[in-house]
Amino acid sequence: MKIAFLFPGQGAQKQNMGKSFYENDADSRAVFDSVKTVTGIDACDLIFKENDELNNTRFTQIAMVATGIAMLKAIEKTGLKADICAGLSLGEYEALYLSGAINETDAIAIVNKRGRYMSEIKGGAMSAVLSLSNETIKAIVDDIEGCWVANYNCPGQTVISGTTEAVALAGEKLKEAGAKRVLPLKVSGAFHSGLMKEAGDKLGKVLDDIEIKDIRIPYVANINAEIVTDKNDIRKNLIEQVSGSVHLEQSIRKMIEWGVDTFVEIGPGKTMAGFVKKIDADVKIFNIEEYEDIEKVCSQILEAK
Repeated sequence: MKIAFLFPGQGAQKQNMGKSFYENDADSRAVFDSVKTVTGIDACDLIFKENDELNNTRFTQIAMVATGIAMLKAIEKTGLKADICAGLSLGEYEALYLSGAINETDAIAIVNKRGRYMSEIKGGAMSAVLSLSNETIKAIVDDIEGCWVANYNCPGQTVISGTTEAVALAGEKLKEAGAKRVLPLKVSGAFHSGLMKEAGDKLGKVLDDIEIKDIRIPYVANINAEIVTDKNDIRKNLIEQVSGSVHLEQSIRKMIEWGVDTFVEIGPGKTMAGFVKKIDADVKIFNIEEYEDIEKVCSQILEAK
C-alpha cells in the first residue's frame, strides 16, 4: 500500500473548519494561535466567527494553510504517514510543509503575502467547463487573447480564467464545440491566468528570503504534474503556479502510476475526493475533516492493508 495525502485549495474553506482540532489537540491549537504573531491576523476570529473575510482571497489563503497544518499536527501523532503528497493550488503549501521543504511559520508568512499580491489584481473571471476534452478546450482557449486554462481538475471538469470578456467569449465557443455547460465561478480574481503574473513575480522576491530545506516526502507539483524530490525546483514551481495551469488530474494519475492506491484528503470538504473518484474509481479515498475522523480513517486504512 502506498498512501498519498491531498490538500484542497481555495473554495473549500468554510466557517469553523479545523475547530475540532483546535479544541482537542494542543499542537493544532498552537498553529492557529501562531498566525497572529506571524501575520497580525487573528485566525480564530477569521475562521471561528461569522464574517465575510474568510471568502476573500486576502484572508482565505492564511486560513486554509493554517487549518491544513494544524490538522497535520494531530494526524502525525497517529503514525499515519504519507509516501507522497500534493495540493490543489493553495494546498501545495501544506504539501510542502508535509514534505519538510518549508516550516510552519514560513508557509503561513508566504501565503499571507501571496494572498495580498493576488487580491491586489482586480477584475477578471473564471468558468468551469463541463464534458469537453482537455485538448479541445486548450485549442480554443489558446486562440483567445486574455484567456487561459486554469485547472485540469478531472475528466469532464476543466476551469478557464482570464479577462471577463475573454472568458465570456471562450464560453460561447466552448459551448459551440460541445461543452455540456460553462458555469461562471464566484471568485474574486482571475486565478491561474496570465493576469496573475505580477503577483507571481512579487512572490518570487518573498521566496528569495525563505530557507527551503531538503525534501523528505516527495510532492507532485501543480505546474507540471512532476514528482519533485529536489528542493531547487520549488521556488520556480511556486512562482509559475500563481499564473500557470494547475494539473490536478495529471498529478493524480502520476501518483497512481508511482504506485499510490490510497488517497487521504486532509481539510474541509470532499472536493478532491470527488475528483479522484472520477479519475480512477479503483483507488481508495478517505477524508479527514474533523478531529474524530482521524481514528476512523486510521482504522479503515489498517483494515485495508
